[in-house]
Amino acid sequence: MSTLQLVDVEHWPAVARTPYSPVRAAAARQILRGAVRELPVVVLLPDGRRLGAGGSDAPVMEIVSDRFFHRIGADLKIGFGESYMAGNWRAGRGTDLADLLSVFASRLSHLVPPVLQGFRKLIEQRMPSSEDNDRHGARANIARHYDLSNDLFATFLDSTMTYSSAWFSSPTDGFGELAEAQQRKIDGILDYAGVRAGSRVLEIGTGWGQLAIQAAERGATITSVTLSAEQRDLARKRIAEAGVNATVELRDYRDVQGRYDAVVSVEMIEAVGERYWPTYFATVDRLLAPGGRFGLQSITMPHDRLLATRHAQGWIHKYIFPGGLIPSLTAIDQIAATAGGLEVVERRDLGPDYAHTLRLWRDRFTSRAADVANLGFDAVFRRMWEFYLAYSEAGFRAGYLGVSQLALARKD
Repeated sequence: MSTLQLVDVEHWPAVARTPYSPVRAAAARQILRGAVRELPVVVLLPDGRRLGAGGSDAPVMEIVSDRFFHRIGADLKIGFGESYMAGNWRAGRGTDLADLLSVFASRLSHLVPPVLQGFRKLIEQRMPSSEDNDRHGARANIARHYDLSNDLFATFLDSTMTYSSAWFSSPTDGFGELAEAQQRKIDGILDYAGVRAGSRVLEIGTGWGQLAIQAAERGATITSVTLSAEQRDLARKRIAEAGVNATVELRDYRDVQGRYDAVVSVEMIEAVGERYWPTYFATVDRLLAPGGRFGLQSITMPHDRLLATRHAQGWIHKYIFPGGLIPSLTAIDQIAATAGGLEVVERRDLGPDYAHTLRLWRDRFTSRAADVANLGFDAVFRRMWEFYLAYSEAGFRAGYLGVSQLALARKD
């Protein structure tokens, strides 16, 4: 299997290079001071001073280098994560990173004073045109994340190799119950799509094959398409080992032909890109047989935040999911109706379940840091991945992010 070989910070030019702007750094210090003045956190500055309204049990953020201020002064949305990758700040001793980030996430839209938000567009980086999700760009974007290494994902995923929100029977379930929770989630979306014995099913976004396995076990005839060669190969292997029949193809969803009683897609729409959301829903409509249903699981954000941030490149776009954009429930409703003639007829929200899923993944990932290193992933990568998992968990805990299972049917 291919493994991305990462050695040291020199392989991360943006992390190795610290922006230098004393004026912006000074402004960033003042913004941070105002942002945390009433937050229940403690921020320790390099000179030992303390900021924030947190008490003795509050999460602690330690800024260990003034480079932190230069980075966030250059671009807050990217610099905050880059400065963590570079080691310019860390969670204080005894502080969980997601606990700290959750405090900031709960006030995310109010951290920067309104008078300064108008200048945001002057310094924010735009989404690179090279990451457009046309057929070539979509495959390249998917490869940058999902083709890193199957072995990497296996270090923190459960035995089902499912990389999306689980559905727990109890909020106290641990890693031992994660596989069952993932199977429950998959059954939930298959039920929404009406998958049963004899159903012709299309899955858009294979993952590592668990949904295809469970659909085939119901007696359905399933075709699954993915743009990740790594996922295709392992999914085929897992399907064969499960002793079921399912077809997995390396194919763009736009190129699929045929008619299906059910189309299912779990947390793939986030990689489609806003420009292609109409194409996505129109394709589903084209492929659905009369009376068919679409089972969609999507991460979501509030619609006002989508409108405010959709053109700006953030840290998560630059380092984790190039070309991606999380939709809102409003956007899904509007575009599904206008482009695909589809409407949401059932909905299940799993936001707290995703926060718990991410916590279990992060605990597993950090506990197996040595295994990740042995795969060739360096300390900068491991800090990046830890931040990504904690950052995402904080978003769901604070309600900034949501995730929903949706059943869609034709409006007629």
